[in-house]
Amino acid sequence: MTSKRNQEKYSKIKPEIGKYSVIGVLDVHKLPARQLQEMKDKLQSQAKITIVKKALVKMILKELKKDNIDKLEQYIGNYPALLLSNANVFELARVIDKAKSPANAKAGDISPKDIMVKAGPTPLPPGPAIGDLQRLKIPAGVEGDKIAVKKDTVVLKEGQEVTKAHADLFMKLGIQPMEIGLNLLAAWDNGMVFGKDVLFVPLEEYSNKITNAYRNAFNLSYNAGYLTKETTPFLIMKAHMEAMNLAINANIVTKKTVGPIFAKAHGQMNAVREAAKL
Repeated sequence: MTSKRNQEKYSKIKPEIGKYSVIGVLDVHKLPARQLQEMKDKLQSQAKITIVKKALVKMILKELKKDNIDKLEQYIGNYPALLLSNANVFELARVIDKAKSPANAKAGDISPKDIMVKAGPTPLPPGPAIGDLQRLKIPAGVEGDKIAVKKDTVVLKEGQEVTKAHADLFMKLGIQPMEIGLNLLAAWDNGMVFGKDVLFVPLEEYSNKITNAYRNAFNLSYNAGYLTKETTPFLIMKAHMEAMNLAINANIVTKKTVGPIFAKAHGQMNAVREAAKL
């Protein structure tokens, strides 16, 4: 049942939400207040961030009469916030992504990517630290006055939990594998809902996919003999080449084939002459 307090807060937010074409769901769990304020300042001209409780977010999505807005509910976490904007949602995602900063890992964190310890000398002097490395299955030895990692080693896979041993070692090695920034889980944009797996795809990947799609479509049309603005010149060239080869091999004399046919005959004559000498 919706509390009176949530009803009152929704009444204040409702008129404002209607002004925006983009509604995003954020997860602000473990996001320090300073970083949150910095992101609010950076997005000030493009978007507004409103911290709201989970129950209120659900209420807002339920009450809003917008196509597919209810699909955002599946992305709501325990520490949600709303991102409201009229800007291009993909441009917003790029701004958010670029604004992230590296941070130290803590026990219990989930690795956002594969974390690798690279081969080479470390800042650690010979001593107990070599045992810390080896316990985490990192091949290491002493080189000169430093401990060195013998080969590149993935210590944690994406999605695995950081233990205290991992966190302590990363701190000693100066590795900051975590990222601090806004976690945009999904966004509704004029009836379409985009998850973070779509929002944060690099631009070059989209460009490569479009290029590959064009290339595949062109090859399919060309090989099927399907005439389009793009394939017609190449299909005409192909047809001309095949017609020329057919006429030359069949010894059909035309203005364009007479030269190649004489050249072919001359070559055959020379071949016969050489064979006669044997």
